[in-house]
Amino acid sequence: MGINTERDIEANLQIGPTDHGMVRLFVEARGVEIPMDFDPEEAEEIADEIRAAAQAARQVRR
Repeated sequence: MGINTERDIEANLQIGPTDHGMVRLFVEARGVEIPMDFDPEEAEEIADEIRAAAQAARQVRR
């Protein structure tokens, strides 16, 4: 399975701060829960990567 492999799986994504000063990405799919905690600097790096991927995806769609 890779980044370009399509799957018909429905999942929920929640993003928010924790009470320990971390940023949590929480994924739930098919009864499986995956909490991923990042310090604020890591979370900002991930946000930058998401923005860069969105920009690249816009170029593909044209």
